[in-house]
Amino acid sequence: MTTAAGASQRDARLAARPAGVRGAGLAARAAAVLRGNDTGVMVRAAPHLYPHQWSWDAAFVSVGLAHLDPGRACAELDHLFRGQWRTGMLPHIVFDPDETTYFPGPDRWGCAEVTDDAPVAPRTSGICQPPVQALAVERIVTLAERRGPGAAARVRAWLPGAYRRLLAWHRYLVRERDPLRTGLLAIHHGWESGMDNSPRWDGPYSRVAVRPDLAPYRRRDTRVVRDPAQRPTHLEYDRYLSLVAELRGARYDDARIRVTTSFLVTDVLASAVLAAASDALAGIARSLGAGEVAELEEHAERFRTGVAGSVDAGLGLALDTDLRTGEPLRAETAAGFAPLLCGGLGATAEREMVALLRSERWTGHPGLRHAVLPSTSPASPAFRPRAYWRGPSWPVVDWLVVWMLGRRGRADVAGPLRRAVLDELAGGSFAEYHEPFTGEPLGSAAQSWTAAAALDLLLG
Repeated sequence: MTTAAGASQRDARLAARPAGVRGAGLAARAAAVLRGNDTGVMVRAAPHLYPHQWSWDAAFVSVGLAHLDPGRACAELDHLFRGQWRTGMLPHIVFDPDETTYFPGPDRWGCAEVTDDAPVAPRTSGICQPPVQALAVERIVTLAERRGPGAAARVRAWLPGAYRRLLAWHRYLVRERDPLRTGLLAIHHGWESGMDNSPRWDGPYSRVAVRPDLAPYRRRDTRVVRDPAQRPTHLEYDRYLSLVAELRGARYDDARIRVTTSFLVTDVLASAVLAAASDALAGIARSLGAGEVAELEEHAERFRTGVAGSVDAGLGLALDTDLRTGEPLRAETAAGFAPLLCGGLGATAEREMVALLRSERWTGHPGLRHAVLPSTSPASPAFRPRAYWRGPSWPVVDWLVVWMLGRRGRADVAGPLRRAVLDELAGGSFAEYHEPFTGEPLGSAAQSWTAAAALDLLLG
């Protein structure tokens, strides 16, 4: 752990970086958020609303930490890897045993009670999230090398163990979430997308029957965020928990879930992330002299092709598919820009998607406070500007788009979006999400992944 004196010195160094006066102050405050949310073994996703370690949060947080201390970034991912299942799955939550008031907690999931694949300790949830971890590791290596030979050597010594964990994770996804080799990952719950109540999932969720035996519960989110318009409805939450019960009843067995549960959809964003992450993991494998480079490159190409093939000509966006009905899920959400994250479109098709991104349906909408991506198009009938994933802009999503465009050499598209996100973050609340027309910070404040996004945008 970094000492208090060391943290103060580090923050002083951040303030000296040539990011401008406002940017230097923002970077120092972002560093303080990550330090304040650090339990000593993991960084809480948020101090009150999300007191555990979430999978893709941890990956994003590790990138922010790498700007401060690459060794601490590696330790953050090591804690996440402690929760990895025997199948290779990285669960979407690794629970802090000292935090017992979060709902739904480990008892509701009951993973180790129903399957030997789950670890007994730490306790985890039974689902996953988009596989951004290899991308984070790639970024940590780059940032460590920038700091000098000592930091680079320490991260390089850590890298082989992380690579083995990541390879098992990717192989799980390819094997269990795309058994028919379509190039599109299947998810078992909207929580696996990270976009819980997105209009993407309205149709599939409408077919999840609320269980008559659903145990009573008390939500944490509506106690921390008092405005009910911001959070999923009670009916939505009943369906979320009914689906958890279905998954637990299937013992979290992927083959059984594919046959029996009521929610099964493809996720174009997670698929695009896997394509890009497989490219990153292939690069790591090559640097280690590992023998899986060709396998990982094949995975990257398969999912890149699958994502590109999911673009709907009418909407101009990549669409998910309801695997229970075979129907495309026609929703105008930020996930539809998934091909820009991983590539695969021809030059004309990519030019058209970039034009759509900049159009009045999206970042060019005249009512937006900042030219960032709202989670749902303001021109869509499903748009609700204060309702979680149904309209607000999420700095972490915009950062991911900027990051992935930069990896692909599209600085022309990434640059304006980066500046707009930093303008949105200038207030320093590091909010979970923002009302897109007013810029009002919403949801949880001092969100770790938002602070990480600010650091990487400012210092990257």
